[in-house]
Amino acid sequence: MSDLAGRRAVVTGAAGGIGRACAARLAAAGATVVAVDRDADALAKLTAELDVRPVVADLADLDAVDTLDLDVDIVVNNAGLQHVAPVEEFPPERFSYLLRVMLEAPFRIVRRALPHMYGRGWGRVVTISSVHGLVASPYKAAYVAAKHGVEGLSKVVALEGAEHGVTSNCVSPSYVNTPLVAGQVAAQAEQLGIGEDRVVDEVMLGPAAVKRLIEPAEVAEAVAFLCGDAASAITGSSLRLDGGWTAR
Repeated sequence: MSDLAGRRAVVTGAAGGIGRACAARLAAAGATVVAVDRDADALAKLTAELDVRPVVADLADLDAVDTLDLDVDIVVNNAGLQHVAPVEEFPPERFSYLLRVMLEAPFRIVRRALPHMYGRGWGRVVTISSVHGLVASPYKAAYVAAKHGVEGLSKVVALEGAEHGVTSNCVSPSYVNTPLVAGQVAAQAEQLGIGEDRVVDEVMLGPAAVKRLIEPAEVAEAVAFLCGDAASAITGSSLRLDGGWTAR
């Protein structure tokens, strides 16, 4: 395990799925973890099981984002959501909402965390992107746009932060075994007019060489690696956990 004792980390969307796995893994490595989520009940369950500091906040409320205590050494921008619809039917307000949560809020979080990192001469910014930050799929205009955006943002932070001892990278998984993905299965089954089993086998796993969903713990392990000393020369990169999806 990476030794992160004495480091303070913030993880967004920490109450479940990938965020929960990241919070647990960083805490196990010795970091003090600030767990941010809009779901107060889920955060209460999390803090009953893990030694983390809960903060209830909705990242769609950018004024609330600007009040977070971001004197942290590690930022894990994880919070995300999905909406599935053709472009001509995609609600503009929903498009804006997704970009607010998954692109603008991460920008604001990193912007306010960097001065502390620069002052300490050490920092790690890890953004949970997606295979859809590298390639596109139909019916996911907002998600694909947001994930492509954070890939670019991460590279800019990498270039600016290098001289201050700060690295910035993305972890870009394909479909992960989370409630978010479970919701997509039903939505795409309805959109495409096929059964949910076919959505998983043909749509989600079709482009991948490894025919299984990624587990949240696998993503968390990649995050922990990028936060450790062994990854100090890795910056501006996107670590692909996509089962060979983008190898084609």
